[in-house]
Amino acid sequence: MATIKTRVTEGSTGEYRPEPLEIEVPRLGGAGLDGIEQADPLNHFEHMAAVREGRIGSVHSWELVTAVDGPGTRMTTFFAGCPLRCLYCHNPDTMKMREGTAVTAQALMKKIKRYKGVFKASNGGVTFSGGEPLFQPAFLARLLRECKELGIHTAVDTSGFLGRSLTAEMMDNIDLFLLDVKSGIPEIYKETTGRELAPTLEFGKRLSEAGKKIWIRFVLVPGLTDAPENINAVADIVAGWSSVERVEVLPFHQMARDKWETLGMEYKLEKVQPPSKEATEAARDIFRTRGLAVY
Repeated sequence: MATIKTRVTEGSTGEYRPEPLEIEVPRLGGAGLDGIEQADPLNHFEHMAAVREGRIGSVHSWELVTAVDGPGTRMTTFFAGCPLRCLYCHNPDTMKMREGTAVTAQALMKKIKRYKGVFKASNGGVTFSGGEPLFQPAFLARLLRECKELGIHTAVDTSGFLGRSLTAEMMDNIDLFLLDVKSGIPEIYKETTGRELAPTLEFGKRLSEAGKKIWIRFVLVPGLTDAPENINAVADIVAGWSSVERVEVLPFHQMARDKWETLGMEYKLEKVQPPSKEATEAARDIFRTRGLAVY
């Protein structure tokens, strides 16, 4: 295993910035990941250099989807590794980078290029999700740059917690941000994710000021994020970002419960039932009162 370092801490100015946190990255060889060739085994120093330069990244999986994760038909690529520990995470198997597969940017781009015609015909593109794509900024930056050169629409699905890792060049190469705002109240955000809300707020403001297109995602979890005061807080925050195009209120579900059990991880929401259609629609109405397009 190789190790890269990343952490987010609060500075004296109240801003959050990346600093070291140890993360293990796998070194694998061969071919797999559903048609994406894995990286050849390297020695420790070669691997570290490749990770720093964005030539190698840790990827969990990919899928071709329509009508989700952005416009048109999209190749959604799930990066491995995330600094958050969301209680309702539906991809807990993407939390740790060492659980992913080491692939080269070149191999992943080869796969992406195969669907260029599909993207063009459907007004689709590529969505980088996870996990957290900004957990691997050099790898993400390289992929975004190459997609931009090919004229492929790009979207990044992020919590915004590592938003300080997003460079100006990366921002220019992203057409759409799918921003997960998990709570509008800091205490609830901390309970839900184990992290602080402030970095996401800073990130959303930065995107808005830059005029970047944003789709907001908010997961409605009974007993956790569904309090009216929390929903109103999220709505107030989002309404303040002028470049938000839509809000997706996503009802909590239990489809990931088996994943948590298989991984041997404690799942604290096992007894939580999905919200009713009426409760979900009531939450959507709160966003609509702010003049937001809601789905």
